[in-house]
Amino acid sequence: MIDRRKKAVALKYIEGTEAPVILAKGEGSKAEVMISEAEKQGIPVTEDMILVDMLGIASAGDIVPENTWQALAVVFSYILNDQKGQKNSEY
Repeated sequence: MIDRRKKAVALKYIEGTEAPVILAKGEGSKAEVMISEAEKQGIPVTEDMILVDMLGIASAGDIVPENTWQALAVVFSYILNDQKGQKNSEY
């Protein structure tokens, strides 16, 4: 049976670390609160079920596993390009 509950992982790149750090993880209602709060704060939110499952293996406070770096690079590139596009459209 496939688990269809909503899942979320909060990441942050801390200068001096080799990769982003997992700030928090949640499933179900906790994930919904994490996503809602991120959106309220203007923190980029993207959906990638496979990546969130891969990151779910690690614990909060851990650096993201190396096997996720390539997928995260794609996600971060998308977010940065989207933010750049939004800034350019404001002028």
